[in-house]
Amino acid sequence: MKDYTDIIIAPVITEKSATASENNVYTFKVAKSANKIQIKKAIEAAFKVTVTKVNTLNTKAKKKRVGRYTGMTKTYKKAIVTVKDGDKIEF
Repeated sequence: MKDYTDIIIAPVITEKSATASENNVYTFKVAKSANKIQIKKAIEAAFKVTVTKVNTLNTKAKKKRVGRYTGMTKTYKKAIVTVKDGDKIEF
């Protein structure tokens, strides 16, 4: 396994993910090449919690405009991780 710092890029902090964290569900940006087993091991190693479920999805690029200039947002892989009751992840 790679080091967990190579797999976990950053937590995704939005209103939706903040409400989900009350139910022991956390969202992270992860490496594109990482699979669910690697993500589970990385989260357990980094935060000392027990992961019960991992869901992943690849986000698509969206068109964004600033003035007259147009561009695309970056694509990334997102992991939605459920931890065991009683465990918590602090950011």
